[in-house]
Amino acid sequence: MDKRNLAFGRMNFILLAVSMLVVIIGFVLMGGSGSTTEAYQPDIFSVRRIKVAPVVCLLGFVSMVYAVVRKPGNDKPAIEE
Repeated sequence: MDKRNLAFGRMNFILLAVSMLVVIIGFVLMGGSGSTTEAYQPDIFSVRRIKVAPVVCLLGFVSMVYAVVRKPGNDKPAIEE
């Protein structure tokens, strides 16, 4: 298969991988122990879970969209002869 017929270039795949990693980090930041009927955990309303983690996930998803719509060009500059 010719590389010119691919829908994504090398940089598109790298951006997608980095974006997926950012989304995973956001979901990990949201994780933690939750409240039960026996014990209340006030940590479920921490700034990390309520504000930081969703913003990190949003940035990851937005960068994924950019990686998909980015026009694949020549990742390496061509040497003209």
